[in-house]
Amino acid sequence: MSEFKPLVFSGVQPTGNLHLGNYLGAIKKFVALQDSNDCIYCVVDLHALTAQLVHQDMKSQIRSITAAFLASGIDPQKHIVFNQSAVPQHAELAWIFNCVARIGWMERMTQFKDKTGSKNAEQVSLGLLAYPSLMAADILVYRATHVPVGDDQKQHLELARDIAMKFNLDFADLIRANGTGVDIKVGDEPVHAYFPMVEPLIDGPAPRVMSLKDGTKKMSKSDASDLSRINLMDDAETIAKKIRKAKTDPDALPSEVAGLAGRPEADNLIGIFAALAEKTKAEVLSEFGGQQFSVFKPALIELAVDKLAPVNGEMRRLMDDPGHIDDVLRDGGARARVLAEKTMNEVRDIIGFVK
Repeated sequence: MSEFKPLVFSGVQPTGNLHLGNYLGAIKKFVALQDSNDCIYCVVDLHALTAQLVHQDMKSQIRSITAAFLASGIDPQKHIVFNQSAVPQHAELAWIFNCVARIGWMERMTQFKDKTGSKNAEQVSLGLLAYPSLMAADILVYRATHVPVGDDQKQHLELARDIAMKFNLDFADLIRANGTGVDIKVGDEPVHAYFPMVEPLIDGPAPRVMSLKDGTKKMSKSDASDLSRINLMDDAETIAKKIRKAKTDPDALPSEVAGLAGRPEADNLIGIFAALAEKTKAEVLSEFGGQQFSVFKPALIELAVDKLAPVNGEMRRLMDDPGHIDDVLRDGGARARVLAEKTMNEVRDIIGFVK
């Protein structure tokens, strides 16, 4: 698509307990991507302020996300693992992008509408409105080309592309004069670009894991009921209890995927089994079709405990050694700052700032 060097970037907010949905929909994918890509994985602590300004346990939450990355198999020496606030260039580029983006673009973001709901928009923070601009800066300060995201973040990634394109077009002559751009094609049109048109990586197992209490709602760290989710720090007994109590319907499992239509809880549990077992839903149903949940749930419990116990145990070990986690973050932050500063030096030149 372009001459930009392929680079994967993604991040996770340090808010609430990481759960099975985060693991299957994001972290497991992060681990797989590092085998064939250069990767940067970030604990996006600045973003966490848009959800809750005052955090009594922010350091613990940052370390917990980092521990989950490491326990799941992300290699912090071959790749970069760091926390966002350790690299001030994220915020610097975000301000420039705030001036590139348009308020109307931000107000159209579905997540902004969902989070403000019926509230008066004047009562929500400016940070919540500008959240996608900072997300664009997170990615583009490294000129990353690919981002593994869930469906709910795809719109934000499209906005990042819009911001990158507007910057490229607004500063086209200066980018060319500065000698730092790359010739790419956007559709059929050639563009001399400084920032890449980042691509989403959405494919993969269980990109959307739903609540154990309501199959129509996404599994969430913010759900009031802890029974709605399986946390990565849950022990085997707790995992078993939550799966046993997971909402189901009275019918037997279908033999074909089409039979899951209109059965959100059954679809969710089959999807979780498929993702953990690295099988398709069709393969799971070929084994359990016609069976009652009283047969399927024990099998799901055994599988979930088997897959999550090693991650759980390693997370607990790492959390007992916060100094090691902090060392990983410091090292990653130092390496990330070098890359980010290179970008910002060039951006400052393009804009015309005196350095």
